[in-house]
Amino acid sequence: MKTLVTIGRGGTGKSSFTALMAKCFIEAGFAPLLLVDADPDQNLAEMLGLDLKEAGKATMAELIVDTFIEKGGTTVGVSPTERIESRLLANGLYEGEHFDFMSVGTKWVEGCYCMPNSALKAALESVTKNYQYVLIDSPAGLEHLNRRIASKVNDIFDILDHSKKSLDHVKRAYHIAKEVDMEFDNFYLIGGYRFPAELGSKAEADLKFKYLGKIVADEQVDDYVLNGKSLLDLPSDNAAFASVKAIMKATGYIHQ
Repeated sequence: MKTLVTIGRGGTGKSSFTALMAKCFIEAGFAPLLLVDADPDQNLAEMLGLDLKEAGKATMAELIVDTFIEKGGTTVGVSPTERIESRLLANGLYEGEHFDFMSVGTKWVEGCYCMPNSALKAALESVTKNYQYVLIDSPAGLEHLNRRIASKVNDIFDILDHSKKSLDHVKRAYHIAKEVDMEFDNFYLIGGYRFPAELGSKAEADLKFKYLGKIVADEQVDDYVLNGKSLLDLPSDNAAFASVKAIMKATGYIHQ
């Protein structure tokens, strides 16, 4: 089992990259996958053409509210992760033909995401053994690294935009990952839609991480996202998909 995590500042294209990465694996025959949306904005489901409510599923945060708030439960005494894990898997895991999916959702009460994140981590540890690949779409902030939703991963992909803040984000993310003893094999750089391709080698030299390439900006992708269509249904010769496929070939995951 391999766990791949996508991070980066907001608006760099993390969710679309994760969806297109999933398309690469599906077309290569590596299915089913587990796709995890750890971003409260819940963009990944939309990129996959998935409506959780329509599918009869809920986010982790919604299940926690229902279990501990609306039904008068308590979070004291027994570990919330132990009490809710079965509900998360039964009611929070969408199972599809090519991929399964779960989402953290919007925070359940004022304050931090500690409980949803802990519940997600417990659920992930329980189900990941059933998959060849687990793809995690992370929020724009770095809190998930502090809380270690996934404490051991294979590859981290940081999506860059054309700002200094994006480069600073890479440094902070790497520092936090090491500080909290998050285990990972590779930390990669990827140029987002707006990232100038000619800056790739400079970013690699300055940040000391391997630059895998740039995600090509594509009007067809924009149209699919605008109209809520699944990026998995893009034609195989789509320019953005082809660029992501080239990136995955550079990692050695895809060979054709």
